[in-house]
Amino acid sequence: MTGQTTPTTGPAEDATAPDRPALLMEGVCLQHGDGTETVQALDDVDLAVRPGELAAIVGPSGAGKSSLLAVAGGLARPDRGTVTVAGLDLTAAGPRARAKLRREHIGFVFQSGNLIPALTARDQLRLPLRFRPRRARSGRDPLALLEEVGMADKADRYPHQLSGGERQRVGIARALVTGPSVLLVDEPTAALDRARSHEIVRLLARESRHHGAAAIMVTHDHDVLEHCDTVYEMIDGRLTALA
Repeated sequence: MTGQTTPTTGPAEDATAPDRPALLMEGVCLQHGDGTETVQALDDVDLAVRPGELAAIVGPSGAGKSSLLAVAGGLARPDRGTVTVAGLDLTAAGPRARAKLRREHIGFVFQSGNLIPALTARDQLRLPLRFRPRRARSGRDPLALLEEVGMADKADRYPHQLSGGERQRVGIARALVTGPSVLLVDEPTAALDRARSHEIVRLLARESRHHGAAAIMVTHDHDVLEHCDTVYEMIDGRLTALA
């Protein structure tokens, strides 16, 4: 986990080669508070996740897991340290550059899919492509991705017509449709039973490998960790690799 070297800045395709981290966090620190009362959300965090790897992060509520996802996704800027995504320094980028990097290199999977109620499953995947450069819009076919996750026969259904597991499948496909280098997954099994939880995490692991995305999954569900490549524990903002 520690001792990794920062990839040189350059074309994202080179930076996401299998032997280089697609996501690299080095010495990342983040505090929350108003200056008089502060909480160390992230305390000198080092993390490297390579293309095709599914890394799980466990730990109690308030340990800093959500803060780690926010910093890794460019939604929060750390107080100290660097975050590199697809060979690009996320921490040095301005707001517009960070937004562009998120659109082109980062996919998010939320609890219960977090789908838009007024859109069908197929249109959930079409929407992110509208905000991509024209050259990238044909990179992933929405229907083909829905077929990969076993949802092609329900492409025209709306979220309220889908089960919790089905909504998560659509959410995973939506996160992958733009061809991200990094996949950030927040408690994907929180609303699922045990069987569906294993099914969803197996799917995440398979799709991460298939599409070469470096995936980080925050979870409280220790039962699904067997499907992950690496497991970390976060306590009081500090990240530790588990055996």
